[in-house]
Amino acid sequence: MNLLAPQFDITRYRADFPVLRKKMNGKPVAFLDSGASAQKPQVVIDAMRAVMDTDYANIHRGLYQFSQVTTARFEAVRQKVADFIGAGSEREIIFTRNATEGVNLVAQSWGRTHLVPGDEIIISGMEHHANIVPWQLLRDQIGIVIKVIPVLDDGTLDFEAFGKLLNNKTRLVSLVQVSNALGTINPVADIIAATRSFNPDIKTLIDGSQAVVHGAVNVTALGCDFYVFTGHKLYGPTGVGVLYGRYDVLQSMPPYQGGGDMIEQVTFDKTTYKDAPGRFEAGTPAIVEVIGLGAAIDYVCAIGMPIIAAYEKKLLTYSLARLDEVPGLTLYGPKHDRAGIMSFTADWGHASDIAMVLDQCGVAVRSGHHCCQPLMARFGVDATVRASLGLYSNETDIDSLIDGLLKAKELLL
Repeated sequence: MNLLAPQFDITRYRADFPVLRKKMNGKPVAFLDSGASAQKPQVVIDAMRAVMDTDYANIHRGLYQFSQVTTARFEAVRQKVADFIGAGSEREIIFTRNATEGVNLVAQSWGRTHLVPGDEIIISGMEHHANIVPWQLLRDQIGIVIKVIPVLDDGTLDFEAFGKLLNNKTRLVSLVQVSNALGTINPVADIIAATRSFNPDIKTLIDGSQAVVHGAVNVTALGCDFYVFTGHKLYGPTGVGVLYGRYDVLQSMPPYQGGGDMIEQVTFDKTTYKDAPGRFEAGTPAIVEVIGLGAAIDYVCAIGMPIIAAYEKKLLTYSLARLDEVPGLTLYGPKHDRAGIMSFTADWGHASDIAMVLDQCGVAVRSGHHCCQPLMARFGVDATVRASLGLYSNETDIDSLIDGLLKAKELLL
């Protein structure tokens, strides 16, 4: 089976990732844990090193050349991110530490300002803990009510049940675009449209941490009020994420944290704050990491997100067919319209034991609840094995996974 479209040279792209030349436990590495954190191409490594090697300085402060150059590089990434996700303006892009901080920022700034006891928010039954716990904290602080869209047996959301959850107390709908545990691609555009139709004042937040990796995203077309993602899953560094917010909504929100660089004027009696996004970026930011994120975006855009998506879709088809060859596996999530994330259990071994055997075979996968304990409980399991694809994944990686699973079956049965 030839997966290679003329536009996608997998051999070339794999060569861009130095870690793929390494071995793990003496075996060629088959890295299938990109859903947790993707490997980094050389251009990202080089871009970050260049900042520290040449003209590193703090930004937004110095009048000297190093500071001016680094500030310009940093701020250029803000526009780059806006273009990447289809935002209307770079003023709608806030740099955070990760997607988790983005959700917490919305909860503590927008939520504590605009919500009152008894107001309701809707999340889904497949959320990452990062889109559950911040709302529970807010619930405990001010008395909001959290409602949950059920997950059907096939790993999709119960859209009919969602419609019944909407009422005159609903203030926010917050859900994941692509499930990190199931690979489910949620119909977020339809959910946002239904929400707007019911009440245009209800705000929407989308967790796009997995979505921006596997295909093109346009927040303007989606019509969401907030969108979060993290850099390290998008072939960039850790320590940097993005919160997109509609500018009028951001301007209605107070600062999330206080400190330097988010102020206009400080006295001991009163402080005035910058407009968005500056008011939400207190203190020295992750300068090197933001520039690294910009390099990662340049890298995937040079390939083309639609091209990456088409390649991964073909590789996913191959992967699912090969998983069918392993006796005793149960795959979770929809059979069609899913991203390159495959979670499964085996009737002959626990997920953790399987993952340890795969490690000895040079295959890197994730085992556990994937920060989705309520979702695991929904399916009656405490853990799954998760294999997740990146743009550098190939058939050989999948073949190594299948060989490792068959070996694990022999050892654990």
